[in-house]
Amino acid sequence: MRIRGLIGTMAALALTGCGTADAPKAAATPPAPVEAVQVGAAGGAETLTFTGRIERRREIDLSFRVPGVMTRLDVEAGDRVRAGQVVARLDPTGVAAAEQRARADLERVERDMARARTLFDQGFVSKQRLDDSASALKSAQAAVSAAAFDRRWASLVSPVEGVVLTRTAQAGEVVQPGQTVITVADERSGLVLRANAPDRQAGRVKVGDTVRVDLGGGAAAVSGQVVRVGRSASALTAGVEIEVALPPNAQALSGQVASASLAVATEVGAQAARIPAEAILEAKDRGASVLVVDAQGKARRRAVTFEGFEGDFARVSGLPPGAKVITAGAGFVSDGQAVLVVDPAKLPAMAAR
Repeated sequence: MRIRGLIGTMAALALTGCGTADAPKAAATPPAPVEAVQVGAAGGAETLTFTGRIERRREIDLSFRVPGVMTRLDVEAGDRVRAGQVVARLDPTGVAAAEQRARADLERVERDMARARTLFDQGFVSKQRLDDSASALKSAQAAVSAAAFDRRWASLVSPVEGVVLTRTAQAGEVVQPGQTVITVADERSGLVLRANAPDRQAGRVKVGDTVRVDLGGGAAAVSGQVVRVGRSASALTAGVEIEVALPPNAQALSGQVASASLAVATEVGAQAARIPAEAILEAKDRGASVLVVDAQGKARRRAVTFEGFEGDFARVSGLPPGAKVITAGAGFVSDGQAVLVVDPAKLPAMAAR
C-alpha cells in the first residue's frame, strides 16, 4: 500500500510540473518521493528467544544387562524411589542355569588342569599342553564371574534417590539387554532448560549469560544462567543445543516446555546495521546493495555486506552511522536520481495537490 501511494504521488508531482501551456518545455523532472530510515550507530542490544524442554540435569534410563522375562515391576511414573531400591526383576531361571553351566565347565577344566600338571611332571606332555590347560582354566573362571554378575543384574536397582519419570515396559514382557524399562530423575540434581537455538543465534550466546525463563501456565518467570553451549549444530534441526540452569526455587516439572530470552549485543562487525528487509535491492551470498540518500538529495547505490535476515529486518555492514537508506520506493528509483524523503502519513495530501 505504501508503494502504491508513492507511485501515485510521483504521478501527481509529474503532472504538477507540466500543468500549464506556458510552462517551459525543458522543466526539470521533480524529485521522486521515497521513504527512508536513518542508520544508527553500530552496537546496541536485541533479544534472542528460543524454546525447549525442562529436564533434571541427571536423568537415568534403567535397563537390564541380560535378556529375560520381567516378572516384577514395582513402580509407576511419578513414584518416588530410594537409592538401592529394587524396582524390577527378571525370571531367574535363565541366568541361574547359565551360572550352573559356567560352574560345571569350570570343574571340568580344573580336572583337566590337574591331570595335565601330573602328566607334565612325569614327562608325558609338553609345556605347551600345560600352558593351554592353564589358559582354559582362566577362561572358565572368567565365565563363572560373568555369570554371577549377570545373576545380580536379574534385579534392577535404582542408583539414585529420585522420582520415576516414565515407565516403558510391563511385567510379563520379554525385555532385551539395554532396553529402557523406567527413567529415573535424580532430584538432587538441578533443573535445566535444554533448547535448540538457530546456529546464527547460538554463536552470540555465551556461558554465564543471564536468561529470562518463561515457565508458562501463569507461573512467574525466573532468571537462569547459560551453563553450556553446544559445539556443533544438529543435522536434523540445524540448531545448537543450549543448556540453561534454573534456580532451585523454580516451580517447574521435568518435561515441561518453556521459553527463554536474553539480551545480546547486536554488533556483527564494524559499522553493523539493522535495516528493513525491503531496503535490500539484491543479495547474493554475502554481497548486497541498497540505495542511500546523499547530501544533495540524490539516490546512490551502495554495496554492503549481507549478514542475514531477522524477521522483517536485514543485517548489513558497510553503512556509516547516519546514512539514510531508502526503503519504500527503492525499486522505482535509479542511481543518481533526485529523491524527496517523505513522511508516509503525508502521502495522500501530496497526491491530492
